Amino acid sequence: MNEEDHGLTLLRLARAAIARELGFDSHDLPSSDWLVQEGATFVTLNLHGRLRGCIGSLEAHRPLIDDVRHNAVAAAFRDPRFPPLTKEDFAVVQIEVSLLSPPERISFKSEQDALAQLHPGRDGVILEYGRSRATYLPQVWAQLPEPVGFIGNLKEKAGLPADFWSDDIRLSRYSVRKYSEGA
Repeated sequence: MNEEDHGLTLLRLARAAIARELGFDSHDLPSSDWLVQEGATFVTLNLHGRLRGCIGSLEAHRPLIDDVRHNAVAAAFRDPRFPPLTKEDFAVVQIEVSLLSPPERISFKSEQDALAQLHPGRDGVILEYGRSRATYLPQVWAQLPEPVGFIGNLKEKAGLPADFWSDDIRLSRYSVRKYSEGA
């Protein structure tokens, strides 16, 4: 099975999990060896070109098949930013599954050093400070193409001021293989 087939399988798993939750008949896909290996995914829902839900796992901790199903249902029904997905929305929602690489810690001496090490469009970034934690998938660079704005918004997502900096901030990066319906 090639990568495109893997992507189609992940998208079908996500859609089937949401369909089951909505009470639709859903035919499950047979499991494959690669689906039972641990994997980390984010499932993003877009409705009429706008974000409608996005939930995921930053680190692999369960079989890929379970991670996709769990995150699809969570993105559709438990993202606190949005009301639960309706049957009407389900017919037109577009699903995207991002398969994450393991996170890699970034070593830096200052905020400027950290910003200089980022690869816009390629790096997903995890920011941690104390109990605050937030991430942006690499796709977010399309809306925030400058590292200063990207990290500033990520700090705000973590509940910190955009101009906040501390030597205790931790940054990690990851890459994704992204699969989208209609792409």
